Amino acid sequence: MKTPIEIIELFLENTTNADIIHMLVNPEAVYISLNFSNPELQRILPWTGTHYEGAKGFIDTFSGVNEYWTIQTFEVQDIFSEGDKVAVFGSFTYTSKTLSKKVTSPFSILAKVKNEKIYHFMFMEDTFATAASFRMTPAGKFHSDPKATEFIL
Repeated sequence: MKTPIEIIELFLENTTNADIIHMLVNPEAVYISLNFSNPELQRILPWTGTHYEGAKGFIDTFSGVNEYWTIQTFEVQDIFSEGDKVAVFGSFTYTSKTLSKKVTSPFSILAKVKNEKIYHFMFMEDTFATAASFRMTPAGKFHSDPKATEFIL
């Protein structure tokens, strides 16, 4: 029997293999990709949000990532577990296929595994940076610091 860490490692080694994803993912699994629901971000990265379709949410997400970017690196720096929970931390470097902009981002994953099946998976990254790899014009005007003036990125 595989440990939860071994299941997640096997998944991360096979994110484009639909057969293995179907084998590792519970049919009722929840996949949270970058946020719970953000329609603006979903216009840029269509797979974002919460998916309740089991393996389909995983397959759609990783297919989209591979369609939109060339993946230079995806490196796990730390992985550990407690009970059915697995935490993964690392970084990746992608280049957007439309604009050839390179981005490096940290990532984190909280996964839950029961009976060798992933039933919960939350993937987080620096979405401001990854979405910016598709930006063609300034992001807009910002005013975040109450003591400072607005600025344009």
